[in-house]
Amino acid sequence: MAKPFPELNAAHIDFIQAQQMYFVATAAPEGRVNLSPKGFDSLRVVDAHTVKWLNTTGSGNETAAHLRLSPRMTLMFCAFVGKPKILRLYGEAQCCHFGDPDWDTVSADFPDLVGARQVFTLAIDLVQTSCGMGVPLMDFQRQREELHDHVRGWGEQGLYDYWQRRNRESLDGHETGVPDLKASDE
Repeated sequence: MAKPFPELNAAHIDFIQAQQMYFVATAAPEGRVNLSPKGFDSLRVVDAHTVKWLNTTGSGNETAAHLRLSPRMTLMFCAFVGKPKILRLYGEAQCCHFGDPDWDTVSADFPDLVGARQVFTLAIDLVQTSCGMGVPLMDFQRQREELHDHVRGWGEQGLYDYWQRRNRESLDGHETGVPDLKASDE
């Protein structure tokens, strides 16, 4: 049975920190709904009403585009080991892109992941838990490094060029806000 909470409590935070992956859902007022799995060491609980997560380069950039049109976001965590449980965080989010003036401050709590593209900060207005009895039991092996290895091979300018070619618009043609960057001359 689902149970609502106005904020994160200590048990929720412990559960979140024990998960190896989570899911992010966003939608513009019209068009496709996006649902993305996330891994790595990419999520931080800031306080009982706030989480932030680091987004790395991917084939699309739906979350950033959707937030420009509607700030709604849901994060979902599932117990794939141990007692069954699902935890959802609902709220409104803001985006900070790599290259934005406050990037260094906003991203300082995260490891230096190759291809880091945005930090999303979610202001939580509802926490909900549910049973999770339909979620399968699965064994965690490791985080995949293929994405980081692939992006590292592009070099800095190759990464920025990819963002311009593949990450400037959503599937529905909405702007993502990815800045136009040039590699530093060293």
